[in-house]
Amino acid sequence: MSNKSSTQIKYDVFVSFRGEDIRDGFLSHLTEAFDVKKINAFVDDKLEKGEELWTSLVAAIEGSSISLIIFSPDYASSRWCLKELVTIFECKEKYGHTVIPVFYHVTPTDVRHQSSDSYRKAFAEHARKHKNEVQLWRRVFKKSADLSGIESSKFRLALFSST
Repeated sequence: MSNKSSTQIKYDVFVSFRGEDIRDGFLSHLTEAFDVKKINAFVDDKLEKGEELWTSLVAAIEGSSISLIIFSPDYASSRWCLKELVTIFECKEKYGHTVIPVFYHVTPTDVRHQSSDSYRKAFAEHARKHKNEVQLWRRVFKKSADLSGIESSKFRLALFSST
């Protein structure tokens, strides 16, 4: 009962990530592998100067077949990441988009229960500032951890090499 045809697919993959955690390391290797494999991936560096950020991110999420969520130690500290996550799951439910979580230096249990120190602190801070949204964010974290995903502790970066 997928409704994929009602959205215009522009990207193969939308990558949701916390830039400070992975931009210069893991993400650069991943985007290089996407380029080699001719996978059209949206990473926020594709935003045009002067574009309205949130509107552009939503359009990119809706216009992607797959969302790759890279949960890293500080992912939960970013309100932008949490809002992206909600939108990703809305597209999963509405259009049948595929969602793949990557647990980068965190475990599915950390995500499911927000149990790492950094996640506990981030959600406590969000509860003070955005208490109306925190329960929704906790639910999408749990939904994400309930999906089959990839754990960084179980793979080597060499898997992404082009050789």
